[in-house]
Formats: sequence, structure tokens, C-alpha cells
Amino acid sequence: MQIKTLGDKPLSLRNDGQLEVFFIGVGAAFATTLHQTNFLIIKGDTHIMVDFGMTGPAALLQTAQHLPEDVEVVLPTHSHADHVGGIECLGLKNRYLGIPFLKKPIIKMIIGEEYQRILWDYTLRGGMEYNEEEGGKNLVFGDYFDVTRPVWKTFQPREIFELDFKGIHLEIFRTNHYPAQSHDWQTAFVSFGLFIDDNVFISGDTQFDPELIDLYGDRSEVMFHDVQFFPGAVHAPLNDLKTLPDKIKAKMYLMHYADTWPEQDITGFAGWAEQGVRYIF
Repeated sequence: MQIKTLGDKPLSLRNDGQLEVFFIGVGAAFATTLHQTNFLIIKGDTHIMVDFGMTGPAALLQTAQHLPEDVEVVLPTHSHADHVGGIECLGLKNRYLGIPFLKKPIIKMIIGEEYQRILWDYTLRGGMEYNEEEGGKNLVFGDYFDVTRPVWKTFQPREIFELDFKGIHLEIFRTNHYPAQSHDWQTAFVSFGLFIDDNVFISGDTQFDPELIDLYGDRSEVMFHDVQFFPGAVHAPLNDLKTLPDKIKAKMYLMHYADTWPEQDITGFAGWAEQGVRYIF
């Protein structure tokens, strides 16, 4: 893996075919000195914006020098505001600015059928259903997003979907994120992480889940894992992650962290994931 700073030029949303991961933010939901943990996957002539939270529009401009209407593909992982709070902005700007003025196609969304219903009915519908331009005709999800469906991967130890999207292979796996009292991914609300090109693991949001690490640890060149600095709750506590084997910690970068990250000892880990940095594989 190569790690490169962006410099003063806008991030290119195309490259020569290498897999690239670029975090527009690495902070926890309530971090104030960091943008929320959302990232771009870039490879060849395509890109995927994974999550777009409340800080998404500002983060995209500040770290990548792009506007929401530049995003062509989005993949939401779960319905917390630090992950989907900016998706309404993506959809509205694409519909009212991108399509008519920039002659852009409708934005693509990679999403399963169950989560599409949840996202539309409980998060997006209130601000996007009504249409001032067509005599009150209600808009639907498909007026904003061109859906690409991942397919169920059979005979797996947990719910996993997969997709080949323009040269990017994705495994989209269920995580045990919230509520705090959930004991496994089956009792948790819908939430996903990613395994990209059979190489790069990104936990998404999850409680400490050794079975998930066992599933992907040996297959991953690099792992990006969310972290919190206290026990319990709905992310992986740092002290729990410290119990992982040394070979796993050595390739694990920590993300989704709070403002107090400089005070933490992460000896043995690969380091902190950084916003505005290109990770190239």
C-alpha cells in the first residue's frame, strides 16, 4: 500500500486502475475537530462515495475540493446521521443542479432492497418526497437514485452481499452495530461494512466482533476499523481491539475516532486513518 497526500490539487475521481481509498473524514459522530467517517473508493473510471453524513458537503470540499454534485455513485451503510445526513443534499443537488445544468445522469446508489425501504421511509422521504415543480406529484426513491442491487452471497457465516461494480469487487457484510444490547449481527439493526477487491477490509460501524475479524483478517492486506475510547456502547472499544493478535493489529488502521485521539496509546497498530490522504493498493 502507498500512502500519498493530496496536495493543493482536487482529488481525481478517476485513476489508472489502481484501487484507492480516500477518507473525507475519519471522526466519530460527535467529533468537532474531524469530519465524520465517510470515504471514497476510486478505481479506473469510477468512484463510490461510501456514506455522506452531516459534515459530508463541507468535508468533500475541504479535503477533496469537490462539490456534492460531482458524486456519481453512493453506497450508504446504515441510517445514523453521521453516515446518511448528507445524502438528501446529494440527491437534491443532483436533481436540481446536476441533471439540468451539468447534463448529468441520475445519481447511482448501491443498496439492498430492505435497506432502501428503511432509508427512504425513515430518513429521506420527509425532505425529498414533495415536488414543487410538478403540481404536487409526489416523488419516489427512483426519481433521485438509479439503484444497483448487490446480490446475496450464499453459504456464509453471516449475511453478506456482493457486487462487481465497474471493476470494483465489493463484499457488503452485516455488522453488529446497534443497539448496544444486541448480541450479534442478527439481533442488530441493519448496518454494513465492506471488503473491497478481496484485499481491503473496512469495518463500517460495529461493536467488537472477533468473529468478523476471523472472517476477514487473514484475507486482508489492510484493515480499517472503527474505535471508541471507553467500554460498552456501539463501537469497538480500543482496549478490546488491543486484545487482537499482533499480526492483525499491525495491519489495522483505526478510524471513526473522537477528538481525544492524541491522548490514546495505539502501540502495535498500523496507525490512525487520516482524512485527506490517498491510500493506494
